Amino acid sequence: MPRGNGQGRGVDGGQGQGRGQGGNFAGPGGNCVCPSCGYKEAHTQGVPCMNKTCPKCGAKMTRE
Repeated sequence: MPRGNGQGRGVDGGQGQGRGQGGNFAGPGGNCVCPSCGYKEAHTQGVPCMNKTCPKCGAKMTRE
C-alpha cells in the first residue's frame, strides 16, 4: 500500500481555515501595574511588563 506525504486537500478543494492574527499582545500603549501595591508606569514598547519589577515593592509588574 503506497504511503503519502500527509499533504491532502479538503473535500471541496480548499486548504482549511486560516488562523486569525493577533494573540496575547496588548499593543504599544497602556501601563504596567504592580498587583501588590498598585504602582503604575507607562508601558515601554518591546519590554514586557512581566519582565519589570516594581520600584516600590519589588513585585513583578503586569499589563493594565
